[in-house]
Amino acid sequence: MASTYGAVTLAHDFIKKYVKEGDFCIDATAGRGNDTLFLAKLVGESGKVLSFDIQPEAIESTKALLSDNGIENAQVIHDSHVNMDAYAKDGSVDCIVFNFGWLPGADHSVSTKPDTSIEAVKKGLELLSDKGIMSLCIYYGRESGFEERDALLEFVENMDSKKYTAVVSRFVNRPNCPPIFVAIRKGI
Repeated sequence: MASTYGAVTLAHDFIKKYVKEGDFCIDATAGRGNDTLFLAKLVGESGKVLSFDIQPEAIESTKALLSDNGIENAQVIHDSHVNMDAYAKDGSVDCIVFNFGWLPGADHSVSTKPDTSIEAVKKGLELLSDKGIMSLCIYYGRESGFEERDALLEFVENMDSKKYTAVVSRFVNRPNCPPIFVAIRKGI
């Protein structure tokens, strides 16, 4: 039996330690809406969540999940995460969540790309408030994702250590390209 303890569990455990009622969060890759829902519950009615995706299927899935759960503090935006800085001011976001790779249950040939992913992470870092956090779950494998994985990890490893703390967590004893979790905190 496969373990359900994975990168998303690590990400949610990390996020729960920092995100609180009234915070402003961004789900940079809406996907099926699970992180958007998670964040919306954490920030409560006085908080706000913006959720981005370029795939109509992801937008529909996320909106349906939020509606089914009575969530009204999240806005789902059909736009690229590269443009998130058009929706928030620098220093205003408490938490940004990324899941890189492909939409679960969809075509793996449609996936995030290294250049736009790194650009989005850079913009996200500017949007983070003091002591803000960022979570990256990097999915790779099959015919896609290795180039993006390598580019993201190189970027994280070269971040300014005077501005950010970054931790990379890998499952070293799991087969088939297990996702990698990266926790980033602004400030040291």
